[in-house]
Amino acid sequence: MRSAEFDREEVLRSAMEAFLAKGYGKTSMTDLKHATGLHPGSIYCAFENKRGLLLASLEQYKLDRSHEFEYFFKQEDSVLNGLRSYLAQVVKECDRDNIKDCLLQKALSELAQQDEEVELVIAESLGQWQKGIEDKLLQAQQNNELTTDRNHRELAQFLVMGIYGLRTFSHTQPEKGVLQRLANELFDYISQ
Repeated sequence: MRSAEFDREEVLRSAMEAFLAKGYGKTSMTDLKHATGLHPGSIYCAFENKRGLLLASLEQYKLDRSHEFEYFFKQEDSVLNGLRSYLAQVVKECDRDNIKDCLLQKALSELAQQDEEVELVIAESLGQWQKGIEDKLLQAQQNNELTTDRNHRELAQFLVMGIYGLRTFSHTQPEKGVLQRLANELFDYISQ
């Protein structure tokens, strides 16, 4: 049997968009065929099934988001400016009309307590994201950008909770500028 040739990252990113748009349960193989350009047989051959495609998509999403996260800090002259840019990107994503969610957050809310492996993959990814934020806040403390009077882990937990909240709140269609104001307040609290 000849294996299908395709750009794996491109296929996974297209699948991510399909899963984000409809959620895992409502995304059909036809939706995935249209999104990825692969026939269902090729999807089954490469990923075993829809669940396998989701797991591979979650892994690609984690890699993409990790690179994106680091990019904000490489482009700025300080950790806090990188954090401000990162939060601005979160708000920009939340202001979109169509997809406002984080794939990890959306899949976790849909599949929690239904699929242990998927839940574990998501929890590990979110844990790594939070650890990345912790590391940046510790670096900011070491650079004297933040006071060492506050625990960087607790600040990271608070920031993660705030980002979850921004994403969820964005679904209520707040007035223009509200999400940015809330993100600014979140940043101000962290950077005190």
